[in-house]
Amino acid sequence: MKRWYVAQVYPGYEEIVKKDLERRIEELKNDLFGQILVPSAKLKSMFVAQEEQVDERLFPGYILIEMEKNPETLAVVASTPKITKFLGGRDPLPLSKKEVERIISQVKGEVIVSKGQKEEFTEGAEVDIKEGPFAGFVGIVDRVDEESEKLTVMVSIFGRLTPVELTFEQVKK
Repeated sequence: MKRWYVAQVYPGYEEIVKKDLERRIEELKNDLFGQILVPSAKLKSMFVAQEEQVDERLFPGYILIEMEKNPETLAVVASTPKITKFLGGRDPLPLSKKEVERIISQVKGEVIVSKGQKEEFTEGAEVDIKEGPFAGFVGIVDRVDEESEKLTVMVSIFGRLTPVELTFEQVKK
């Protein structure tokens, strides 16, 4: 039975490794393999007043491989250039059906992943501003607008606290 396994690859080489592995499988005429997936999804990104969707890797440095686990298939994958190892080491464990369904639904665009969900901001928390005209400043969160993924941050400018509206992507905890 084919199951999904995760292989670690050199970051940035996911597509190259996928094509190389597909070519090797085709040369071997091996039917123990299924799909090879480089998980990427449309991420909602907020810039100034517009909202755009960017195709971005969900798991940089990893690919998903559907295969029957046996010494032959493990050797084919492990000997592919730029694949460092399987997640789980020499005896990798397959992903659960639920995990695979979630990843595939994100790839198909059925679930939109928002970059802003990575961190939760609370009022009164100190944040570093990493983008925009106030990059390098430190401020205190005054208000959090989860729906529009924006924060009002109080920043000390010329000795006075000034409210600045920023997106979640422009700050870090």
